[in-house]
Order: sequence, then C-alpha cells, then structure tokens
Amino acid sequence: MAVYKVSWNKFHPKIFITCSADWTVKIWDHTVKDPMFTFDLSSSVGDVAWAPYSSTVFAAVTADGKVFVYDLNINKYEPICEQSVVAKKKTKLTHISFNPYHPILIVGDERGYVTSLKLSPNLRKLPKNSNNFDRRAKGQGKKGASAEITPEGEIAKMDKLLALVREPELAKKN
Repeated sequence: MAVYKVSWNKFHPKIFITCSADWTVKIWDHTVKDPMFTFDLSSSVGDVAWAPYSSTVFAAVTADGKVFVYDLNINKYEPICEQSVVAKKKTKLTHISFNPYHPILIVGDERGYVTSLKLSPNLRKLPKNSNNFDRRAKGQGKKGASAEITPEGEIAKMDKLLALVREPELAKKN
C-alpha cells in the first residue's frame, strides 16, 4: 500500500511517523525494524503531522473526511479528538498542518477547500514560557501554568513511552 507521508519528530532524533493507504498511522524508531505504534483509522490516511509543541502529539486526516488528534502521553491507544470536517460525505481530506504559533490546525481536501480548526483548551497543553501559542487564549494563570517545554524534556517524554513498548518485546525474547 502507498505511503503518503513520512515525517521526523522535531523533538526526538530517532522517531518518525508515516501514514498510508492501508488505513494506518505508524510511529517508528529508525533503529528498529517494526513500528513502535500502529493506529488503524478505518479509512485511507492522507496526511499526518507532528504538533510543534509536543513530542507525543500528532494529527491525521482520512479519506472519509475525519481529523484525528492523538496525544500518546494521555492515551497510547485512542485519539483524544475525532472530528468530521467535510461538507460532502465523499470528500477526501488530503493535508493537515499545525500552526506553529497559534492553537490552530489547517486541513485541506480534494475539492480545493481549506478548513481551519481551533484546538480546544484540553488539546493544547502549553508550557509556562512558550512562544508557540498565546497563553492568554488558554486563560492559564500562574496557578495552572505547566513547566516549560525543553527539547530534553520532550525526548525524555517520548523515551518513557518507547520504553513501555520495548519492555514487552524484551520479555518475549527472554
């Protein structure tokens, strides 16, 4: 089956993501033969993108007009959001992109339309001192502020998830 997108994780140098016509999104460690995670979206997956603010957040679009947002740090098996966005039922979504500065996703379809989707506050866990998004839009004061995102912290977060996947593999070999 055709692979439609391959993209490196901006935070973790070993991790990349793919999407394909076989209905799957896969997350890979380039040093390992098999995918670390596989997600079946029940329709051909046209595009996938990593979030610019987290090593564990990505979004994908499907041929049946749906957008899926995942945060592996919250749920390793199910999307945290699934949204139908096409006006006509048989319109395929073809592209998706996170805005690097604001909590917005842009989605393109095969008819040439572009749809802008604002991420709800629970889908945009933002760092205390981040320049990526406007904290005021989130309504987050000092009490609710989270720690600053660092490349090291994002690598550690992804490594923790990968260790959970690798440990069962090691147990099988022993």
